[in-house]
Amino acid sequence: MPEKSVQSREKVRYGVAVFPGSNCDYDTYRVISELDNRVNFVWHEERSLNNYDCIVLPGGFSYGDYLRTGAIARFSPLMQSLPDFLDRGGLVLGICNGFQILLEAGLLPGAMLQNKSLKFICRYVYLRVESNNSPFTRLFKKGQVIRMPIAHHAGNYYADENTIFEIENKKLVLLRYCDKEGSLTEESNPNGSLNNIAGITNLKGNVFGLMPHPERASSSLLGSEDGKLIFKSITSYIAERVRSF
Repeated sequence: MPEKSVQSREKVRYGVAVFPGSNCDYDTYRVISELDNRVNFVWHEERSLNNYDCIVLPGGFSYGDYLRTGAIARFSPLMQSLPDFLDRGGLVLGICNGFQILLEAGLLPGAMLQNKSLKFICRYVYLRVESNNSPFTRLFKKGQVIRMPIAHHAGNYYADENTIFEIENKKLVLLRYCDKEGSLTEESNPNGSLNNIAGITNLKGNVFGLMPHPERASSSLLGSEDGKLIFKSITSYIAERVRSF
């Protein structure tokens, strides 16, 4: 657990990363703050993450998506500091472009290809929760079908055969694209991702990347509140861990 979290137990402390080109940072900040957490923006040149429990890499177009999505952001000082932050027990959530950055940085396995349609997709999708044995999904029910929006041009998750085998064997997939009934179909897979994969975690379980936007599904006014449970899951997990420290 990062040092500040042990010393300051009244609230969970989030940091929302800001890269040149981030455009979902304020949305993410607002949702987290409305859940009565402590939250700050963290500029991409920041190196010290000792005061945070969870770092969120929001959606957007970091560095204009030059070269590849997330390819330049991975070299930022903030990203270079994440391995030590994770070793100290911190959590990292990567949303859309944040997921792409985590893949480029090697903090999650696999890569993102262009959508199978070669077009930008922006719409609501259904997702099946594959595991609630995670800090990020603990308040969901396993097999629960939820609804969140996607907005990306490169969300086609890909990995080699051995990596896919390990991901599936280790149960690292937390979310899959599905239909309204929870069935995994080609029609319900909006971007062509292997095995309908929409979100994965790492072996240690403290990094989660997903292409759908939970911050855009955290209010009934937006058509869904399902995304709010991801942030509530993180908060409850960290709060419990601090209380038992």
